[in-house]
Amino acid sequence: MMGFLKAHNIQYEKKIQREQKRIKSGKKAGFKLGILLFVLSMAREFVTPEAILIRASESLEEDLQEDASGQETAPAQADAQPDIALYAKSAVLMDAESGRVLYEKDGTQHMPNASTTKIMTCILALELGNLEDEVKVSSYAASMPKVRLGMSTQDTFRLKDLLYSLMLESHNDSAVAIAEHIAGNVEQFAEKMNQKAKELGCKDTYFITPNGLDAQNEAGVHGTTAEDLAKIMSYCLKNEAFLEITRTPSYQFANLAGTKTFSCNNHNAFLQMMEGALSGKTGFTGNAGYCYVGALRRDGRTFVVALLACGWPNNKGYKWADTQALMSYGLERYQNVDVYEYDREFSPLTVEDAQPENGRLYQEVKVPIEIAEEKLVVLKRQDEEIKVIYDIPNTLEAPVKKGQKIGSVRYYLGEKQIAELPVCAGKSAKKLQPSWYRDYLLKLFFMNKEFYFQQSEQM
Repeated sequence: MMGFLKAHNIQYEKKIQREQKRIKSGKKAGFKLGILLFVLSMAREFVTPEAILIRASESLEEDLQEDASGQETAPAQADAQPDIALYAKSAVLMDAESGRVLYEKDGTQHMPNASTTKIMTCILALELGNLEDEVKVSSYAASMPKVRLGMSTQDTFRLKDLLYSLMLESHNDSAVAIAEHIAGNVEQFAEKMNQKAKELGCKDTYFITPNGLDAQNEAGVHGTTAEDLAKIMSYCLKNEAFLEITRTPSYQFANLAGTKTFSCNNHNAFLQMMEGALSGKTGFTGNAGYCYVGALRRDGRTFVVALLACGWPNNKGYKWADTQALMSYGLERYQNVDVYEYDREFSPLTVEDAQPENGRLYQEVKVPIEIAEEKLVVLKRQDEEIKVIYDIPNTLEAPVKKGQKIGSVRYYLGEKQIAELPVCAGKSAKKLQPSWYRDYLLKLFFMNKEFYFQQSEQM
């Protein structure tokens, strides 16, 4: 009998070796082979070798059939960025609330951006100046080329009036007068512009002038990217004074001496093109071409479009076509959705080395966990998935205080984290101290002693 088993095992091992050699010819069989051979070694006493080898062969044939083309099947992808026909060489559609780029065409390419620069000049003047400030005009400011207000060194203006001149008519001399008033000179104002851009998360922005005229120095070329420009506009939208100025159809003012009067008209045609159009700024230079940055707000959604190099004369209308195309894409494809997981339930956590609540020695102490319930409204496409990661320990170590943070919940849209909520203990748990054992033993001693005397009295 022993001889028969030994001969059977020798034949069995030879079959395995033959099958190993044959399986090695398969491209994807390596991992499955390892598993199957492990199963073979563990299951000799329960499954016949022939049956297991037949299964291995069938599995290998399936793998070889899948690889017959020599190519791997690509995983299904989420809705890829559509090909929107745009005139602009660089373009971005951004969610103003989160700063998330929803669509881009070479959106990170550094390019001249002409008078769209003036949104940065305007927001700095609003934040660092006083609207009632008196602004004196220097000879340098008065020398700026068209488009200009036509100021002279004898003029003095209110800062507020010059901001309307800056944003409605895009006057280059007003931009320089504002910059000199805020920072002393253009160079120091440009430093403030670049510092602000860094604070806003701009990655490839370099400003030299407050008006966006083509400029270059040893440090680089005046310009930005469509993505950075959209970030700056998204920030500007939070300032009500900025919105009021850029939405005004027309504005009249005079110099402080009252000897000159001026009239400004808003040249942002997009304000009349789409429902919810919110703000914007045009720009043009010979190097930059036609540029535009604009915003739209509808149904609680705020979109920003930034366009660079969107045609040259005579193609002024290209920027309006591109803006409407991108805004329409955003409105059609993206909706606000509350992604908070309201129905998720969690078991209480065991607290190690905790003082029993009922006074018994071996009681398991547990505490519930609490996660603040709040709306997490996200602008997303229907096909985009939200990933939620719960970072919660399996057990806790005493002491634990009620409300103590013990973990976190992170929400992701794609690879970007969109929210993080704390996970807290729902109640306290004291640490088990040696004094507790002493009191416990004393309590048992006196309980037993009392019981003993009661029994003695009864007897």
